[in-house]
Amino acid sequence: MILRGRSGAGKSTFLGTLGFFRDGVETIRIAPNEDMTEALRLEAAAHPRVLVLEGREALGQVSRQEIEATMHAVNQFVRSDVGCKTLVVWPTNTDDLTELLAALGTSLGSEALFGPSDPVTRFEGPVKNDYVRIAQQTVSSLNEGASLDALGISVDKAQKLAVESETIGGYLAKIRQASVRASNRVEKLLTKERYRLWTVVIAGNDVEGDVAALTRGGESYADIDRLVNSTGANVVNELKQHPEQVGILGTVLDARVIHLDMVCILAVARTYGNPALRSAMQAKGMQVSSDVSASRRIRESDLGILLEGKPLGTRKRGPKPGQNTKDAFAKLVEISRTSDGLLNDALGRALVASGLIESYETERNLGSDLTYYSDVYCMKAGSPIRLEMMWRARTGRATIANYVLGKLSNYGKAIGLLA
Repeated sequence: MILRGRSGAGKSTFLGTLGFFRDGVETIRIAPNEDMTEALRLEAAAHPRVLVLEGREALGQVSRQEIEATMHAVNQFVRSDVGCKTLVVWPTNTDDLTELLAALGTSLGSEALFGPSDPVTRFEGPVKNDYVRIAQQTVSSLNEGASLDALGISVDKAQKLAVESETIGGYLAKIRQASVRASNRVEKLLTKERYRLWTVVIAGNDVEGDVAALTRGGESYADIDRLVNSTGANVVNELKQHPEQVGILGTVLDARVIHLDMVCILAVARTYGNPALRSAMQAKGMQVSSDVSASRRIRESDLGILLEGKPLGTRKRGPKPGQNTKDAFAKLVEISRTSDGLLNDALGRALVASGLIESYETERNLGSDLTYYSDVYCMKAGSPIRLEMMWRARTGRATIANYVLGKLSNYGKAIGLLA
């Protein structure tokens, strides 16, 4: 088969993925520097297979002598028992090579080589209406479910690029260029610090599923699309005015949403709280004796696992918190309403003591023209991570989404990306 299509139409991709659409079909690629006689020394195939002659799409890539030698070798191969279940495909992107191959093949084997139909099969690739969907699925597959927004490309921008592109290959190249430009724009703004924004959700109800629904992948990355679609708060209308900036902002800021359970944070408060926090806890009738499991709990928490650079796996559900635990946590939330800095300080102490970070500060300024403070500023392997602590007696998906988007908005304004 002579497969004629534009450069970038997706000929090689199509041939390489035939096995996805036809059971038992194998694709074998023959590199341009391989000797055809040697390359065709194959065993007989039990199932249909396709041999793709790569790197020979235009005159100039291969000499007339090589073309004739290759056609002779292919002609002999397809007539043999070994080649009887094999389709040999020569992709081309120019008319001169296509016409030369058709003429040579016809003179060598005519219908025995090409079959009774036209020797040239035209390949147009996918239609333009599918370009955006293909790009979305490609980006999602390669980036743990990320959307084009995460690359700084809005749907409107993606559709505009599709109209301007002649082939799917050209379109994907433009998508990449647009992504690089968006990323470079944000990188130029981050002259003092490579910000990393991790939101830690601590609540008195089970929100692990809600956090999972707003994130993607084992790294718990914030999914901007899901966040925006999960709340109707005013911040959404504001952020929708800057879809490309918000998407790339979430990526460049390494934005994550992480659940920290109440049993863990209670153990942390009792064990690593400073005297002021202990006094506040005692005033509410809470226990303040150290918990020997505190360090282990923080290391085994989602936050601890991510700080160690490991992905989150399938979690083993332990017993549900008892009423005493819920009552104690409710008192901790009461303290957070007026003195959340004390609780954030205890978490910082726990992370250092457990070897998860080197140092921390509470209420650290972003260091930008707009004054804005992060709850906990951690140093990990010489790089900062800013934790924003969401303390709630009860919460849900919409409230979490609103909180995270609000933080993204504030950080975006602070570094000059959002107006």
